[in-house]
Amino acid sequence: MTQLNSGESENREKNIYRFTTARRTITETDIVNFVNLVGLYEPPFVDMEWIKESMPESHQKRFAPAPFLVSVGMGLVAPIVMNIIAKVSEEEELGLFMGMVGIEARVQNPVYPGDTLKVDVEASVKRKTSKGHVLVDLRHMVKNQKGEVTVDFVETVLFSGPH
Repeated sequence: MTQLNSGESENREKNIYRFTTARRTITETDIVNFVNLVGLYEPPFVDMEWIKESMPESHQKRFAPAPFLVSVGMGLVAPIVMNIIAKVSEEEELGLFMGMVGIEARVQNPVYPGDTLKVDVEASVKRKTSKGHVLVDLRHMVKNQKGEVTVDFVETVLFSGPH
């Protein structure tokens, strides 16, 4: 646990809990299956000739759509999410899990078949709501085998608050 400035208006400090997931290598089949599952039939994801004609030379191969990267990031965290919540609960009164209430993502680098991803996770209590519920931010920094961030997203989850 590390104390960092929260950047909130009161400039108070909060606890940041850090975790790292296992790795997973992305395959072309993973990308094609995702595109077909969600019906993401846009030229960049289904038309290799369009990619060759319309994309920069360094980007003329199949790549992963941003929603896929967020999904993989969440999937890599899933096996350890209960450990994360347990660790946060040691010092923070969270109450019962009520679900995800928001997500904000920024894609920074492409992911291609053969790239291996892991997630560095930072969990922190964001604030209490007017109803006494607790919001927890789970920041997912999905990184490739070179250590480059491919997508950085914050998942906000809601807890019922202390009873």
